[in-house]
Amino acid sequence: MVMTLPFEVGVVVRDVRPMERFYCEVIGCRVERRSRVPESIGGPAGLGGELLVVWLRVPSGGCVKLILPRSDQASVPVSAYAPPLSAGRPGLAYLTFHLDDLDPVVAALRAAGARPLSDPVVVLAHGRRISFWADPEGNVVELVDARGGNPGPGRSN
Repeated sequence: MVMTLPFEVGVVVRDVRPMERFYCEVIGCRVERRSRVPESIGGPAGLGGELLVVWLRVPSGGCVKLILPRSDQASVPVSAYAPPLSAGRPGLAYLTFHLDDLDPVVAALRAAGARPLSDPVVVLAHGRRISFWADPEGNVVELVDARGGNPGPGRSN
């Protein structure tokens, strides 16, 4: 099997605007397109009715899709039907972005009032500097400084 396009991940959101600003202004993604997705596609995935999807291209080629359900369920607070987000729960743990320089992104996150999850903010793992943050909706984001060299077979950090 050969992958024909870079990896994509979909993140269900409550409010597209702050999420788009976070991933574009801080992480460096760019909006590739926006579209409405019919219920016939979102429904089988458990996403309710029609969806608004914003495709954010990651500088390295991957894609983060911000998915806003347009059904009544979208107006229900997340806490009413889901536990708080945590990297320790089953399912998606975190999004990892490999960066050529971690420091300017950490500075931008601090300036934007983002919440660091690492203590200290930047830690050393397998010879690379990494940092964990929460995006505006509490999803865990891992930032990896690519200048640390090759972490070894089967490891991304």
